[in-house]
Amino acid sequence: MAFVSYPLEVVKKTNKNIQSMKIKDNNFSPFDFWRQPIAFGLGPLIFLLILLLPFPSLSPEAHKLAAIVLWVVVWWIGEPVPLPMTAILGVILCVLLGLAEIKTALAPFSDPVIFLFMGSFIIARSMTLHGLDHRLAFRVLSWKWVKTSPLRVLFMLGLVTAGLSMWISNTATTAMMYPLALGLITMLQGKNQESTSSLNLPSTPFATALLLMAAYASTVGGIGTPVGTPPNLIAIAMLNKLARIRLSFFQWMLFAVPLFICMYLILFAFLFLLHKKGLKEIQRGLANIKTVESGSNSLRPWTRGEKNTLLVFLITVILWVTPGLILMISGENSSLSQMVTSRIPEAVAALIGALLLFLIPTDWRKGKMTMSWKEAVNIDWGTLLLFGGGLSLGDLMFKTGLAEAVGQSLIKITGTNSVWLLTFMGIYVTILLTETTSNTASATMMVPVMISIATASGFNPLPPALGSAFGASLAFMLPVSTPPNAIVYGSGLIPITKMVRAGILISLSGGLIIWLILRLLLPAYGLA
Repeated sequence: MAFVSYPLEVVKKTNKNIQSMKIKDNNFSPFDFWRQPIAFGLGPLIFLLILLLPFPSLSPEAHKLAAIVLWVVVWWIGEPVPLPMTAILGVILCVLLGLAEIKTALAPFSDPVIFLFMGSFIIARSMTLHGLDHRLAFRVLSWKWVKTSPLRVLFMLGLVTAGLSMWISNTATTAMMYPLALGLITMLQGKNQESTSSLNLPSTPFATALLLMAAYASTVGGIGTPVGTPPNLIAIAMLNKLARIRLSFFQWMLFAVPLFICMYLILFAFLFLLHKKGLKEIQRGLANIKTVESGSNSLRPWTRGEKNTLLVFLITVILWVTPGLILMISGENSSLSQMVTSRIPEAVAALIGALLLFLIPTDWRKGKMTMSWKEAVNIDWGTLLLFGGGLSLGDLMFKTGLAEAVGQSLIKITGTNSVWLLTFMGIYVTILLTETTSNTASATMMVPVMISIATASGFNPLPPALGSAFGASLAFMLPVSTPPNAIVYGSGLIPITKMVRAGILISLSGGLIIWLILRLLLPAYGLA
């Protein structure tokens, strides 16, 4: 179909520059320009001040760790060095100051969740390598009933983005959907199809809506599964490690998928209402797009790599979901559910899927497999290091009593006397924090604190921990809030005021939706 073939060319020409795309400094606020040099000096300065000042309410170990955590937090916010290396800095300082032996400090880097991440990253890499993600996106957007309405184009672009982001990283999903959105904008504006530069396009309300949808929907979609975004697995790992609460893949989806659906509907409603000006002209633009009968061969045949990747992906999802289904049907105490849960945990399922990609060939004669190690090493190792460092600090916060001390102080300050009030507070504090800090760093900071406050107050730590994890994903207001925002803002088609306006409304309403879903569904499922 012509509707499909044009964006495909845009993707081929534009994707080459996505990862290397640099956004000019003058596109950002003065805060972004100064935060790196300020944070570089402020972090160690605060570290030394905290070490030198007396804190009689803290144990010596908690006192030292407080200084380390504040240095790490300042550098996570300012990013004078890459986030993963800041996490490593925290681990190094803990060992140097005698808070933990090297084996203890590095033990969280072998947490099963790390390998769940690694396996899912390799599967996602195979999807992008063989173009399976592109195929699924183009297939849906080429449906005839979608092409006849700008509202349906916006809705389905977002739905495809969110659906892919449940399994692929938010940044990779937006990097793929961004040129597709540019292609749609170009066609709707009646521009020359050979031009793929966003600089040649006018900044119309609908263009802004499409690009914001490509970024925001990837963020919302990550909520739906444990592997969708790092804060989800941070919450799962810390709840298991610090509160002895285990959430299966299936249990997560029981409340996360309804939350994802509600969040997506809110997102679509706001983007439509805020950018509905000029829809009649867009409707005429759609009517002028020439379509070809479904017999067109503009879509290339399925490759062996795509088929293999789809098969492995489906096998992995089945392995992820099956233990939870068996647990729900047969009960927690049944021998079958206990065996399946212990033999096929989520990390093993992800590693099985990753291993299959190296065993299933795409060409027997050439000995070529679906995935090569040369391609597999391109996964996001930095996230694994950041995650491991965050787990290490979170574990030590509990062991030294720092988390409990922080929790008790916050209880006195806020007067929190209800688990749901604590959850509400945790959601919005994390939302505010995540606008200037990565979602992984925000969750790493807030989740253990919420668990500690809840435990010290005698509350169930599950709701506030989940609230903070979900809140860490609601970074919509600024280009620096998250990589997907930066990617689409670099197009030059999104006025900063439009991003801030939409971001504030979606973040505030999204926080309320998170609280309501947790309040309704967790008790209904017997989890709170």
